[in-house]
Amino acid sequence: MSFDVVTMGRVSMDLYSRQVGAGFEDVESFDAMIGGSPSNIAIGCARLGQRVAVLTAVGPDEIGTFVLANFAREGVDTRFVRRVDGTRTGLAILGVQPPDRFPLTFYRDNPADIHLTTDDVDRLPLDELQAVVLSGTALSRGTCKEATLYAGERAAGGPATVYLDLDLRPDQWVDRRGYGVAIRALLEHVDVAVGTEEEFHAALAPTSGALEGRSLTAAEHEELEDLIGALRAHRPGIVLVVKRGPRGVTVLGDGDRTDVPGFAVEVLNTVGAGDAFAAGLVHGRLRGWDWYRAARFANACGAIVVTRHGCSSALPTESEVREFLAGRDEPR
Repeated sequence: MSFDVVTMGRVSMDLYSRQVGAGFEDVESFDAMIGGSPSNIAIGCARLGQRVAVLTAVGPDEIGTFVLANFAREGVDTRFVRRVDGTRTGLAILGVQPPDRFPLTFYRDNPADIHLTTDDVDRLPLDELQAVVLSGTALSRGTCKEATLYAGERAAGGPATVYLDLDLRPDQWVDRRGYGVAIRALLEHVDVAVGTEEEFHAALAPTSGALEGRSLTAAEHEELEDLIGALRAHRPGIVLVVKRGPRGVTVLGDGDRTDVPGFAVEVLNTVGAGDAFAAGLVHGRLRGWDWYRAARFANACGAIVVTRHGCSSALPTESEVREFLAGRDEPR
């Protein structure tokens, strides 16, 4: 089998509270699904009709068995998934308290996916792929950092478009400044970087960037524009996809700026919206769409997911996205 897309990075079992609006002390049951941004993006691409494989690792445990079985049900190829002795598969537990509280606890004490190696990367058919999706969190711990940098280096200049989901999870880093140093190294090999304004600021600022849980200040917004300008001057071929919340998305590339509005929907759960967006963006570009059409489709994917319960289980099919877009205005 050949593939259109390979995603690389973390994987977990996610447990989502079934009691919407309840505090953790009142949670009685959970829904289980695959989690981890690269893994969600893989499932999202598969649901949209792409041929997808995932490069990650699981432990020799029942959660690993759950992950492999659920990838198979979603049509995601797992031939590049390795079981790592002496580790556990990651776990995440989420409360759902809309519209703006979604407390998330990670259980990542020696997770298998941080043990990916350059040898694992060498198993990938990089010369046959159309897209490779890398993740910022993969740079935080273990040999996965070197493996991710190596994957970017090997894929750069090849036939595949190299995407980087900035994917900042502050609790996975010892030092936020370390996040910026690692991301800036990987950006040398990336074709398309995708992230929120806060993630781009943390990645590009020489200091620690914005604190978790707050928006950028006016001064930080101004600084971000300067930082983005410096990056584009250094790497004029890179495309930056900046997610701006209710203000939609801005795509910066090839000397152009494309602003794409978002969609107003009632929010049930925001977790997973960014993964749905990334999957929709990759899918659109693989279809040959311009940046406006691809980003609008990606915005629709994210908008659908925030109205649903769950993350990977909530990712839409192409027909669902087309139905969502039908009859909506398409301003440009």
